Amino acid sequence: MQIAFAFARKHLAGAAAVLFAAALAVSFVLPVQAHALDVERWTAKPNKDGDNTTVLGATATRVTWQGQTAEGESLASVTIEMPEGTTVGAENVKTTVLVGLDRLDAASEAVVDGNDVTVTLAEPAPAGALVMVECNRTLLPGGGGSFGLAGSYTTADGQRHDMPATDQVINVTGTSPAEQLSSWLNQQDWVKAWNSNKFLHLFFDPAIIVTSVPALFAGWLVSIGVVVVSFPLAIPLGLLLSFLRMAKHRLPRAIGATYINIVRGTPLFLQLYIAFFGLPLMGVQMDNFTMGAIVLVMNSSAYLAEIFRAGIQSISQGQFEAARSLGMNGAQTMFFVIIPQTVRRVIPTMTSEFILMYKDTSLLAAVGVTELMMYAKTITAATGNVTPYIVAAGFYLIVTIPLTKLINTMETRMSNGRRKHKKGPADRSITSAASVVPDSDAGVARSIRLSETFAGPASQTDAATRIYEDAKRNGNHISH
Repeated sequence: MQIAFAFARKHLAGAAAVLFAAALAVSFVLPVQAHALDVERWTAKPNKDGDNTTVLGATATRVTWQGQTAEGESLASVTIEMPEGTTVGAENVKTTVLVGLDRLDAASEAVVDGNDVTVTLAEPAPAGALVMVECNRTLLPGGGGSFGLAGSYTTADGQRHDMPATDQVINVTGTSPAEQLSSWLNQQDWVKAWNSNKFLHLFFDPAIIVTSVPALFAGWLVSIGVVVVSFPLAIPLGLLLSFLRMAKHRLPRAIGATYINIVRGTPLFLQLYIAFFGLPLMGVQMDNFTMGAIVLVMNSSAYLAEIFRAGIQSISQGQFEAARSLGMNGAQTMFFVIIPQTVRRVIPTMTSEFILMYKDTSLLAAVGVTELMMYAKTITAATGNVTPYIVAAGFYLIVTIPLTKLINTMETRMSNGRRKHKKGPADRSITSAASVVPDSDAGVARSIRLSETFAGPASQTDAATRIYEDAKRNGNHISH
């Protein structure tokens, strides 16, 4: 038994020796596949203004790869697989080789094939050298994402290896189509030539115009919203103030005059500061949009009050007399006869006031309302360029120019109408009464005066009744 056990142990030891010798022989025959370098850097330079951490897609940046070759190995070429959708020019690829603290004068050739950037060294990098490849003015994918490193490298003996794995990634933030277009414009030769002129670059930079338009559009909508909310509310308040201003009693007349004089006599900018910084000290809190709208309503109503007062006082006294002869009281006369005519007369002036209110919304930027000027100010501060203010001016002109032309058209039509119906010498005759426009001031007064002159008491009553019935058919419900 012992003899058999010793025999088996002897044979097992011999087999182990044979296996060890075979493994040793294989280790000398087959080369060890070890990486010739370690990846030390795979980064992209932040390219967002005012942010030192964000990398924007489709915006020029610098992508850097850096590897350390192993001892006994030299590097001949490197191929870096850029993320899908990356744009980089071969002329913008730079290679640096360092040995210790010494920078070698290493010539290289860069070739871009699709998303692959291949850098071939004229002389292989020495063993233990640090090789750095910089891809300047690179546009990473506009959609954004996280991108790891992929590619390969070739050693001096012609062996090709896959790029060593690394946990370093490039995080890219997606950009809007406008920002992508802006980045593309910055690459164009004609844009570079345009921006070479300092004035054109500071005031009309094409790339900044492209990015400013969508950003300022949101602020423009806020400005329009403030006016659309404020102006309709200012109209009835202004009408009420005009009534107070024309009241027969001293107290309401004094109240209306005091309010109008104070509001019109102080700058809107000062009124905004009092409201936004004074009211919160009294415990009055509300959002900036609402506060700004209220201040604009109170300011514009004072000006509209004077507009309405001038329009009402421009109506001839015969209109009041005609309405009273029909049995209307003072309120009915005002609301059914005077105010409709006043509104038609003051529409051009009211439109001018609307334009002024729209432009005055720019002052809201000083108190924190994120309207058009606030957006323009923010972009200008970030870019150091005045172009956003020029774009903001364009947004203001989109509204003001058409409205100005509308005012001119209305004034022209009104003046033509007055000239067309202007009284001539023959109008003084009785037969010219029919030529007066029925809906005009003179038409109403003339109809009643003629009925009083050429008719007896019964006829006067019939004439008044006919005028009353005509007015009633036209929608003016009049009570005796």
